[in-house]
Amino acid sequence: MKKFKYISIMALSLATTVALAVDEDAMMDKPSFSASQSMTISAVVEAIDHETRVVTVRKPDGEAVTFTASDEARNLDQVEVGDVLIAEYVESVSIDVIANEGMEAGAAEVAAVARTEKGEMPGLAAMGSTVVTATVEEINLELNTFKLKGPDGTINEYAARNPGNLKRAAVGDLVVITVTEALAITVEEQPAD
Repeated sequence: MKKFKYISIMALSLATTVALAVDEDAMMDKPSFSASQSMTISAVVEAIDHETRVVTVRKPDGEAVTFTASDEARNLDQVEVGDVLIAEYVESVSIDVIANEGMEAGAAEVAAVARTEKGEMPGLAAMGSTVVTATVEEINLELNTFKLKGPDGTINEYAARNPGNLKRAAVGDLVVITVTEALAITVEEQPAD
């Protein structure tokens, strides 16, 4: 389980490093935005057929969900009726405008997946991060709009949510958009009575 957690932490660290590999001083005066959301869902294993890999779980609201666990779901034989399946999901988005110092628009993705070792309770951690940069092509203060040129050369126009941000950006700046999603799924044994 330690290796499982280590890979998850390493993947999150790598995504953060990719997202922050810009000059912090250049970002201080420029607009930026970040938001995140997380969700944890738990369900009790109500039925499991180890041969067909069909599992039925019941959520706290009483809804039953039935699914077939893929062959990648290692250690399914460890799961019993009454065990608790816990899924945690985190999504974050950040948008940063930075002064462009000779960089071009581009896109990159990084992903990592880890699962528990053989013989342990089933578990999975997956994380993916996408970083897209676009170049500010035009700013129109009167119309409260701006145009961005994406990695594929396409230029799109947008309305600014905060008109003051347009005054803090300049034509030629880069807009760095980072989206990170992380999912961890664990199964905990039913406590002994």
